[in-house]
Amino acid sequence: MTLVLMGCSASHPAAKSSSAPALKALSLRVVPGEQVAVIGPSGAGKTTLLQVLACALKPAQGQLLLNGVDPWALPTHALQRLRGQLFLAPQVPPLPPRQRVVTAVLAGRLPALGLWASLASLLYPQPLDLADAALARFDLSDKLFERVDRLSGGERQRVGLARLAVSHAKLLLVDEPLSALDPERARQACESLTAVAREHQATLIATLHHVEMALAHFGRIVGLRDGEIAFDLPATQVSTALLRDLYARHPDELTGAAPAVDFAATAQPVLAASCR
Repeated sequence: MTLVLMGCSASHPAAKSSSAPALKALSLRVVPGEQVAVIGPSGAGKTTLLQVLACALKPAQGQLLLNGVDPWALPTHALQRLRGQLFLAPQVPPLPPRQRVVTAVLAGRLPALGLWASLASLLYPQPLDLADAALARFDLSDKLFERVDRLSGGERQRVGLARLAVSHAKLLLVDEPLSALDPERARQACESLTAVAREHQATLIATLHHVEMALAHFGRIVGLRDGEIAFDLPATQVSTALLRDLYARHPDELTGAAPAVDFAATAQPVLAASCR
């Protein structure tokens, strides 16, 4: 999927009306099948950018085009169909605590299913082999029938990525997928995530606190600061000087761990991570 942002400004939904916009006249173009990592300090606007691209947040100014179409100019039913081609994986996957992992993973297929097939999938999750293969990509096959509330925060993050692997989306938007993972798990997750995007011929945009993972696994790096693009370069051209400048006001975030997330406090009982 091709996406184009032209002079887009947007505010985080929770922001006060008097606050400065999280994105400021931002322009960006991503071609089909491209894999892009968005990096930058906390508060740079990374999550707001993904919400705009997922058609979950309408730009206050400017325009978003997906495959040449302005989603906000579409009738409601056409916008819903378009959203079915997008997959937004938030940092904290919205997994119902009492749900089985197999059901949570297969929920990634719901936008491509009809009403009755969706209900049947929730009651009698099938196909099991598809869910098992998706979990195996993230070293979670032994958790197929486990309850979500018995998983660690890192395991929940990987379940959120596994549901992405069963989706039919052509635009994959992933927000901080490594924040609860140790370095080895983070490396495996990055490798699996980028492999899934290649196999599905999907466009992938991921926000990452782990700068070294972004540079190692993504060919294009967008540096975001204060809602504006500081640089947009091939990974091989991102220098130490550029990174130091990008994180000048937050130098600890350049080499430190991602900010901790309270998974229990932020869990949301919804059915699917895809935008619908």
